[in-house]
Amino acid sequence: MKIELIETGFFHADGGAMFGATPKTAWQRRYPSDEANGCVLAMRSMLITDDDGRITLIDTGAGSKHLKSFAYYRFFNLTNLSEVLATRNILPEQVTDVVLTHLHFDHCGCVTHCDDTGGGTLSVTFPNARHWVGRAQWENFLSPHALEKDSYFPEDMMPVEDAGLLRLLAEDTMLSPSVSLRLYDGHTPGQIVPVVHTSERTFVFAGDVIPLAACISPAWISAYDTFPLTSYNEKLRLLEEAATENQTVIFCHDACIPCGEVRKAGKHFLINKAP
Repeated sequence: MKIELIETGFFHADGGAMFGATPKTAWQRRYPSDEANGCVLAMRSMLITDDDGRITLIDTGAGSKHLKSFAYYRFFNLTNLSEVLATRNILPEQVTDVVLTHLHFDHCGCVTHCDDTGGGTLSVTFPNARHWVGRAQWENFLSPHALEKDSYFPEDMMPVEDAGLLRLLAEDTMLSPSVSLRLYDGHTPGQIVPVVHTSERTFVFAGDVIPLAACISPAWISAYDTFPLTSYNEKLRLLEEAATENQTVIFCHDACIPCGEVRKAGKHFLINKAP
C-alpha cells in the first residue's frame, strides 16, 4: 500500500468563522491570519494505491466550477486532480473508489467537470469509481439545513447518482482489509472518516471533524459546524482513540501542519507534528 497527500488548492476563510466562539487572542497563537482576518486553508486529498489494483481517492477539493460564486474565498494554487494523477501514471478511469468525507463543495467539487466541448455538459471525473457517501449526509444534501444549503451544489453529485456510481453508508464499513470508513456527525450529518491501517502506523483522515491541528481542543468548534455540541462529543471520540492507539491524524484544511500524532496530557490533547 502507498499513501500520498495531494494539495488540490488553497483558499481564505474568516478566522472568526473557523474558530467560532474562541477569541482571536487565543486562536491567533495557533494559526496565522492576514490583516483582513483571513486564514489560509488547504484542500487536501489522500491517494491510496494497493498492490491488488485498488486506487482510492479521499476527497477531491473544490474543482473549478464554483470559483465565481465564491470569489470572497480568494482561491489560489488550484490543481487539476486528473493532471496530478497523470504524473503518477494513473488515469481517471483507473480510480476504483472515491470516498467523500461530506458533500460541501470544497470536498467534492472535482467529482464532476465540464466537458471540453464547451456546451456545459457535466461528466463524472472518475467514471468507473464507486463514490462513497454517508447516507445521512446524502439525505442532508438533497434537503439541506438552512445553514448549509449554500455549500451544496446538485451538479457536484447528481451526475454520480445518475451514473449508478453512488454508494451510501448507514454504518461503519470496511472498504478493504486495510481501510475502514467510520461515520461521524457534528459539522454536518453523516461524515465519513477513513481510517487507513499500514504495517507501520494508522492514519485517520479527520475531514471537518477536526479540520486544523489548531482545533485540537475539543471546545474549539467552528461556526460552520451546524451541531456544535455533537461536534464536541465526536471530536472527543476521535481524539481519545487516536491518543490511545498512537494514530496519525490528517488535517484536511491545515496549511501549516498536514498531519500529526495525538497525545494526551491530563485533560488536554496535544499534537506532535508527524515526519
